[in-house]
Amino acid sequence: MNATQIQYVSDEAGHTISVIVPIELWREIEAERETAYLLQSAAMKHRLLEAKNRQSGLSFEEACEKLGV
Repeated sequence: MNATQIQYVSDEAGHTISVIVPIELWREIEAERETAYLLQSAAMKHRLLEAKNRQSGLSFEEACEKLGV
């Protein structure tokens, strides 16, 4: 199956009642919905943009070391 192939499920009368989407596409849709939800809040929008533009931080290894994992 193609990764972007969507399958439509119809009832006996031929009406589309459901769709089946590949999991990768579903994850993209969910991520977009979550981002849109978060951006509704001015405070969250500010935090997300601040985090996106941040140029400094810890590496994954440094974070694990600080957390003791």
